[in-house]
Amino acid sequence: MPLPPLSRRRGPRRGARTPEPDPALDDVELGVARAALAQGRWQAARALLARTGDDWDRRAHRITVLALEPYAAAWAHEWLLAEPGTADAAVLHALAQVRRALRGKEDPDPARQACRTAAALAPADPTPWLGLLMLETDAGPEAVRIFEEIRARHRDHHHAHHLMVARLAERRAGTGPDPLHEVYDFAAWAAEQAPADSPLAILPVVAHAERYRVLAARGLVPADPAASGHWCGSRARDVMKAAFDWLLEWEHDGHPRRLVDLNFLAHAKVCEGRGGEAAALFRHIGAHATEQPWSYPDRDPYRAFRAGRAGALGLRAG
Repeated sequence: MPLPPLSRRRGPRRGARTPEPDPALDDVELGVARAALAQGRWQAARALLARTGDDWDRRAHRITVLALEPYAAAWAHEWLLAEPGTADAAVLHALAQVRRALRGKEDPDPARQACRTAAALAPADPTPWLGLLMLETDAGPEAVRIFEEIRARHRDHHHAHHLMVARLAERRAGTGPDPLHEVYDFAAWAAEQAPADSPLAILPVVAHAERYRVLAARGLVPADPAASGHWCGSRARDVMKAAFDWLLEWEHDGHPRRLVDLNFLAHAKVCEGRGGEAAALFRHIGAHATEQPWSYPDRDPYRAFRAGRAGALGLRAG
């Protein structure tokens, strides 16, 4: 595999398009390691993953973000050449290949094989299985089997549950709004099965947003989420209230993907028209926007986030 040239990223140019949300969120160590990896210095990623250990949610977050670097697969391959059989290098290489496959840069089969190889080197790690789940395009039997492999290793895997919700939301896409859709049942079940302090309590809100994405893409609900009415029914209000009440009670500031949950909940409160509650969430979020769900159904996520935040905080959208 040829290695990419060493080059520094250029800063934003005048007239450049709106900046994209940073998937690293508020993980400063991850940002440093990602910048080093972009320059081919994979040693920083090695040290970061060694420090992360078996904190599986944090490990998944860090590896999936590192894998987003355009040349992550090449640099992880170089790491494997230097340290053959290293589990961390194999998992990063696998997830980087998954990202390339999802972008249409290569066939998915080599990515699947890389995930299986990494899983054999790190049998307790759910992250290679997360890579396999990313490659599944629906919630069919194979996706369910992979999801169970992840849960066997980490029962409350945050990213995997979000992926399953997104896949389940696609089922019966053309049937229109349905308060009894199976994605809501799955999200409620997962939230009930999780410990009382688990961020999976937010999963029903995620399910509501993912189902909106599917319906809006089919033209079955308005493309403006705030005007769609999707968040205004009694069931939706109950889900939002329960999630917001949970957040007030538990507030897990240490979870690596808590800002993902906060963005979903802030988006829901904006669409629900609960500006005061949305404002409180935006103060926790700061500038850490996420692509989902602000991009739903086909919007610029950063602009949508800024507009929602400005409306909630009483600021000008510009």
